[in-house]
Amino acid sequence: MGPLEGTRIVEIAGLGPAPFAAMMLADMGADVIRVDRPGGAPLQVGDPRKEILNRGRRSLTLDLKSPRGRDALLRIIGEVDALIEGFRPGVMERMGLGPDACLARNPRLVYGRMTGWGQEGPLAQRAGHDITYIALTGALAAIGRASDRPAIPLNLIADFGGGAMYLAFGIVCALLESTRSGRGQVVDAAMVDGVASLMSIVHMLDAMGLWRPERECNLLDGGAPFYDVYATRDGRYLAIGPLEPQFFSEFVTRAGLAEHPALRAQMDLSAWPAMRDAIAARMREKTLAEWVAIFEGSDACVAPVLDYREAREHPHLVARGTFVTRDGVVEPAPAPRFSRTAPALGRPPPAPGEHSREVLREFGFSDDEIDELRTR
Repeated sequence: MGPLEGTRIVEIAGLGPAPFAAMMLADMGADVIRVDRPGGAPLQVGDPRKEILNRGRRSLTLDLKSPRGRDALLRIIGEVDALIEGFRPGVMERMGLGPDACLARNPRLVYGRMTGWGQEGPLAQRAGHDITYIALTGALAAIGRASDRPAIPLNLIADFGGGAMYLAFGIVCALLESTRSGRGQVVDAAMVDGVASLMSIVHMLDAMGLWRPERECNLLDGGAPFYDVYATRDGRYLAIGPLEPQFFSEFVTRAGLAEHPALRAQMDLSAWPAMRDAIAARMREKTLAEWVAIFEGSDACVAPVLDYREAREHPHLVARGTFVTRDGVVEPAPAPRFSRTAPALGRPPPAPGEHSREVLREFGFSDDEIDELRTR
């Protein structure tokens, strides 16, 4: 089930952001057919059955560099709703599978393109990774301590936040528009564009004179002592974020700091250094478990800093079923949730080419045609 049930999408196998976008669409019920190259995935790092990013789809193997493979894909494209590809600009065109060729075969097709730099511009043909894109767009410089080098936020911001999610959003928007116009179009999802969009609040606050380029001197980057991470007595960490006055009041009361002079005026910037010292000293007096118990059930906006394995066992996430276990592999459940067309965990990650014959038959290929494709 899911809100995208009945939508058929072709995904040209790639790395990182494009597969994650395809996973999101498959999680929502779309029938996603992953086209793998002969010999397997472009970067195989382990058991393909554990590649969570590839879940929810069927895998078809085609040699897209051969005329027969290209023609077979175009035949399939003529009957689907969308396509996802994540190559550098021009690669699909050189294979005869660019937007012009595909839209000529299927005028309603939504053609989703995932790149780091976009389809045009001076850097369009340059290689890059998440760290490259967040460096250029100002996100990396804004994260970390003032006294240290910028902190690397995994590959969550450009690859998955500014890349995959914007591609999935763009594809769904274009599919919705095509139901009115009857026409397809190209979705150019560039990670640099997505990261810049994610930085909207920083640009907004900067325009208001409420943000500075330096790290750890702003409200949301650790500059405010009431929006930071503090060590506990046992060497663990507590995340504290009571921005609003009523939440700050509850925090200082539960922390036993209500009478401390440095915490009487939350927005008195001159008191912030003393406030930080007072909070840090107080947090070091108890263990993480003791603080969790003290703040339990409150609106103080305090949470333990858990690692990803601990997060799987947190009572709230367990109650919501945020993580599921399948075939011994723990993976996040589909998100977001829907009241009526509830998505469910789809197929497990496929082995490359596992569903080739099944998919080709579904699109009208004869057994002789399938055997010839497999041979070639």
